[in-house]
Parts: sequence; structure tokens; C-alpha cells
Amino acid sequence: MSNPWAATPASATARPRKLVVESWERGRQLELNPEKLLSPLVFGQSELSDYRQAHPLAAVMPVIQKLLVNDADNDSGMLVAIGDAMGRLLWVEGDQALKAKAASMMFVEGSDWSEASAGTSAPGTALTLDHAIQIRRTEHFNMLVHDWSCTAVPVHDPETGAILGVIDITGGDQAVDRHTLPLMEATALAVQNELLVQRMRSRRDTPDSVTIALSSGGGSVIELPRRKPIPTLNVLGRDEGVLVLDGVSHVVGRRHSEILLVLADHREGISAPLLAELVYGDAQSVGTLRAEMVRLRSFLEPIAPQLVPLSKPYRLDAALETDVLHVSSLLARGAHRAALSAYRGSLLPDSVAPGVRDIQTQVDLLLREVIMTDASKDVLLEYIETELGKYDQEALELLLRILPQKSPKRAGIVTRLELLERAEK
Repeated sequence: MSNPWAATPASATARPRKLVVESWERGRQLELNPEKLLSPLVFGQSELSDYRQAHPLAAVMPVIQKLLVNDADNDSGMLVAIGDAMGRLLWVEGDQALKAKAASMMFVEGSDWSEASAGTSAPGTALTLDHAIQIRRTEHFNMLVHDWSCTAVPVHDPETGAILGVIDITGGDQAVDRHTLPLMEATALAVQNELLVQRMRSRRDTPDSVTIALSSGGGSVIELPRRKPIPTLNVLGRDEGVLVLDGVSHVVGRRHSEILLVLADHREGISAPLLAELVYGDAQSVGTLRAEMVRLRSFLEPIAPQLVPLSKPYRLDAALETDVLHVSSLLARGAHRAALSAYRGSLLPDSVAPGVRDIQTQVDLLLREVIMTDASKDVLLEYIETELGKYDQEALELLLRILPQKSPKRAGIVTRLELLERAEK
């Protein structure tokens, strides 16, 4: 692979910044080619429309429009892009002439600008490092982007702190002006505050019942109870679970998360010895389990009394959804790309509870089996960039069989297979 810095103009003699060097090294490890690197288009137009309509940042686009886009008119020489947490661009707005020019490097709605696909760039590297960043011209890994500069800042969920997406300004040198970074950080803060306000307003205005006028029966009116959202336990890619109740998030300690996850997986109920074995790895640890159940009940009673476990056998009397079940449901519906996006990593990765690891194995096997059997090549390409799929030799070999012979992705896949084969020797 060519050394991208060899293409740096002679006038740019400054030593590259440490974070840029580290980002470039990540690109080299992924076998990205800086001379032939085009970000893939991962969403078709109809799929993109549905996806971004459901994305949390869609609700706060008016804030971004007001603070950034309205000033990026057709003479501004600036583009404003909004991406999701995986670096996929959902909106690109601003100077129309510049937008057409940016299409030549695939900086378009629906394209993937994560570091894994595009190398060093403000949106992708901001998501990787989880903080605001500016990337100037030849600091980009991709040589096609050396005429551009950009500033980007991640946007976080105001309650859980999880990354929701990224906001980026791209253009010439003005895109990395010293005033741009504070403006972007202020915009992200305003977006997060607006999200919180909208959620609080929604909770305040949601009635306990809804009145419906029937179209028949002489205009009768009936009142039905409004169904409250089912509590959800999110454990994928987290050291501790997050319990979401009526839109409010509560951090749950790892041991309590393990117990709730196992109980949610055994809706019919489970004996104390078996629960102890699945949580502690020892059926004789019933006394330890009972003490922990007392603490769990104390934690749940003030925030979710409906989830306080019953005993003899231990069980949940109310429904509890989990993000693990959500992934499985998406796979069952054939929504492979959505399932892959929802799979945020190993569930409770530091947990050694046998019951948790069993559930992890089940969801990993299901995800892999469905993707290997039914998924498109684009989903397979996304899969091999995940922790679960990056060392999957069969998936890499399958991609080689289905990718077109002239696909630029083939060289990187061949290299990865060779590295895996060497590691096995």
C-alpha cells in the first residue's frame, strides 16, 4: 500500500498530529487503500427514507437547520452532513454546487463514512474517538479527500450517554476555522437539550387513556386505556445494563442485569438452585442468590414495582423486553441490516455468568446463521467489520465467491484471509 503522506504537498511540512497518525494506522490495519478508496453506498433511496424517518435525530432536524444549514446556502462553500452512530450519512445539505462535487468522492446521503470504510475523516474519526474533531485536507487518509476539510462532533443520548450520531461541516479551509468547532459543540448540546425537552414534554402530555369516536353506532365515543411501553433492558455492548421505563433510563448493576436477563429468558419461572447455577455457576449458591434478590427488589420497588421478581419459582410477573430479543425479532422478520445495526456487541462482556454466556452464544449463532444464509453481500460486508465477524473465515470466503471479480473489496478480503491462515499455523 502506498504511503498517503508521500502525497502531501511539499509546503505542508508540519508533522502530522498524533490522533491523525493513530487513525491512519487503524486504516492500514484494515488494509484500506488510500489511492482507491470510495465510501460504499449502504442505503437505497427508499430504505434510506424509512431509516432516517425513524432515527432519533429526525425529530431535531429543525434545530440543526436553524443553527447550521440555513447559513450553508448555495454560495457558502459549505456542506452540513448528519450521520448515524455507525457513520452512515443520512442527510447532506448546503451549497448545491459543492454537493455535486462531493458526490465524486461518495460524500452522499446513504454512504458509509465510518473509519472502517472511509479512513480518517471528521465524521468517522469523531465517532471512533467519541469527541469533536477537525480534519484538514491532507490529514484525510483518502487521497480523494485531500482538497477538503471538515469538522464533526458526535451527538449523545441526553439520558443514557450513548452515541446517537454525528454532525459534520465539510468544505474548504473555512470548515476548520477556529470558530467552527465551538459552533459545532454548541449545536450538539442544543440538539441533546431539545431531545430531552421533547421526551419530557411527551411524558407530561401522554394521557393514561385515549378517547376514540367510532365511525358507526351513531357516533358513539368510547375511552380505552393507553398501553404503556413495555420496560426494556439493554445489555448489548454494555458492562452494565440500562433499564428503560416510560422513556426514563436507569443504570442497572451487572449482577442485577444478569438476574433480570436470565429471568426474562425463563418467563415460565426458574428454581432457586438453577438460577444460582446460571448466575453464579454454582447451584449451591442459593444463599448468596437470595441476598442479591433482596437488593434487587429494593432497587426495583421505587422505579418499577411491576418488575419485582416473584419467588417459588423465581419469575417476572410483567413483560420485560431486551435488546437481545429485539435483535432476534429483526432477524426473524428478515431485517438483516437493522438487526446488525441493533447488535452493539457482546452482551455484558465482562460477565462470566453461565446463563448470560449461553444467551450470548445463542444470539451470536442465530445472527451468523441468518446472515450467512439469507443476507445480501452488503450486509455481509458490514458483518465482517463487527467484532463477531471480523475473524469469520467462512464469511470472508463466501464474500469472495459472491463479490464481482472487479470489486475493490476483494483485495482486502484476500489479505485478511491470508492473515488468518498465517495465524492458524
